[in-house]
Amino acid sequence: MIELRNYQHEIAKRAAECLDEHGCCYLSMECRTGKTLTALYAASLFNAMSVLFVTKIKAIPSVKHDYSLLDAHFSLQVVNYESLHKVSGEFDLVICDEAHTLGAYPKPSKKTSALKAMAEGLPVLYLSGTPSPESYSQLYHQFWVCSFSPFKQYANFYKWANVYVDKRQKKVNGYLITDYSKAKKRLIDNVTRDLFISYSQDEAGFTSNVVERSLSVKMDDGTAQVFKALRRDRVVNVGGHNIVGDTPAKLLNKLHQLSGGTVIAEDGAHLILDRSKAKFVKERFAGKKIAIFFCYQSELDLLTDEFPEWTDSPEEFQQSKDKVFISQVRRAREGVRLDSADALVFFNLEYSYLSYEQGKNRLVSKERTEPANIYFLCSDFGIESEILNAVHDKKDFTLSYYRGKCARQLTIYD
Repeated sequence: MIELRNYQHEIAKRAAECLDEHGCCYLSMECRTGKTLTALYAASLFNAMSVLFVTKIKAIPSVKHDYSLLDAHFSLQVVNYESLHKVSGEFDLVICDEAHTLGAYPKPSKKTSALKAMAEGLPVLYLSGTPSPESYSQLYHQFWVCSFSPFKQYANFYKWANVYVDKRQKKVNGYLITDYSKAKKRLIDNVTRDLFISYSQDEAGFTSNVVERSLSVKMDDGTAQVFKALRRDRVVNVGGHNIVGDTPAKLLNKLHQLSGGTVIAEDGAHLILDRSKAKFVKERFAGKKIAIFFCYQSELDLLTDEFPEWTDSPEEFQQSKDKVFISQVRRAREGVRLDSADALVFFNLEYSYLSYEQGKNRLVSKERTEPANIYFLCSDFGIESEILNAVHDKKDFTLSYYRGKCARQLTIYD
């Protein structure tokens, strides 16, 4: 049986007491502080006999491994969110890993509704290092899953928002819509503070720093001309293929693609226009063990062509000496360890604080003593710098859970 750290024992004890008293509990523990083992031990202290553990598909092997180490007395069924319809049996506790993924609003996602039906009448233990990555409004549907939600008197998000959200009108594509993102944090805290147990990497004794670097990459002049022409004219022809940005959203998407050197044309062709970023990575990180996150399918084609010794298996990468880990950021930003890497490279960036925060934490672990080096590649003409600034502006939604528990992070612009 594995020996848990002292703080895991204490947090598990508090979580079991919270579940007993309130019917739900939220472990807001930063990445790599041992949420899974802590939650499983809490289930044992809660005297659960049959536990349903819902997580991301890539995290399932890790959860099962931790369960085997714990030598727990309860039975465990581990399933990914998309496979909830396959679950059978009776449970006396539900554990929701990466619970922030349940937070869509104003309407619940399909998986959130499915989990609510599965968890009817059962206590729920939530796990996430980023409970509300972009808005505190994301908390409503997470707790809505549980029959013992602190907001159970509000039948739906709209009724809850009448009390807990400063609703505003904003114009999107010429239409006025209601913006529900400005939730009233103080009011929400008054109701939920007894349900949250937070723990930071600093408290856990992590000694390695997260060092961020933004690297400018000189792209081909031809790609820069295509980018500028599309931004100016909303349409450009490349090798007989039209690239069209006839709406603001579509234009932004095409400019985002071009920033990485690829683009999908109007006829569906996937075009690789510029290999500058991939060649830059190959030269800059020669001899280093690296992981690369990309956004678009064509970027995968480009990267795997430049790095033939690649893998998208975290387990294979961790054990290898010469493999390059390459994955779409949304597939690998949660539930995997890449801390054997010398560096993590964001080949392109998303307008998502969750992808930024969870993604870079893949390199962090308590065992790591060297700095976790994170690199963001920014083309010399593209929009990646704007995206990086945007996700930095959203970070307070997560850091508020660890206020006073200082994170070690340094950003450097090269």
